[in-house]
Amino acid sequence: MRFENKVVLVTGSSTGIGKTTAIEFAKEGASVVINCFSSPEKGRNTAREITDSGGKAEFIQADVSKESQVNKMFEEIIRNYGRLDALVNNAGFAKQSSFFDLTVPAFQKTLDVNLIGTFLCSKYAARQMVKQGSGSIVSVASIRGLENCARKDLIDYSIAKAGVINLTKSLAKELTPYGINVNAVAPAITRTELVKNLSEQAKQKAVGGCLLKRMAEPIEIAKSILFLSSSDASYITGEVLVIDGGYNLTAL
Repeated sequence: MRFENKVVLVTGSSTGIGKTTAIEFAKEGASVVINCFSSPEKGRNTAREITDSGGKAEFIQADVSKESQVNKMFEEIIRNYGRLDALVNNAGFAKQSSFFDLTVPAFQKTLDVNLIGTFLCSKYAARQMVKQGSGSIVSVASIRGLENCARKDLIDYSIAKAGVINLTKSLAKELTPYGINVNAVAPAITRTELVKNLSEQAKQKAVGGCLLKRMAEPIEIAKSILFLSSSDASYITGEVLVIDGGYNLTAL
């Protein structure tokens, strides 16, 4: 098993891509820390699902956009396990809004969860990984963060995910010399609870613009995250793996 005796934190892992990724890590032998903030019962259920299947998992509730809570979460992880081998920055938030209706508080919330949360978790993870001399950070960006795929009704989300992509490349330059690989995945529309916030028209437009003419499944994103977190990707850093069924080709 690729992650036997490894400790992995997956943020936003109560549902969707995060939950599927956490389960796949556990199947590969990892001790998985499940994290979410707004749905603690779902987070506990994810951890319970893993342990009931013979895997190793625990749940820690924390708002990744709040540094005090991130600090406390990482203190608990290191106290319980003594190390952290992989971080998956998956916590995210998106809500459609026209440019003229977008408010500063709404914009700030999107940036806080998607970008500031990724920055904070990466910072605290990197501190431990530098001590170990090894580690992997994989962030879940989006095709909306690519320069040719921004959405007019997801301006704040597109900007936040573009920031995640730039943060990934900047952190790779900063952390790779310490033995820490930093990468990202950029999925297209994926069949998760987050998609429920999108209009039916938006869903059909996204699927229609994809060469494969379907949404991605969470397992397809999860397997790519596991690959980038594994020793199989030891010579990959600073990269963004686009997982979009060819969508960005049609957007050119």
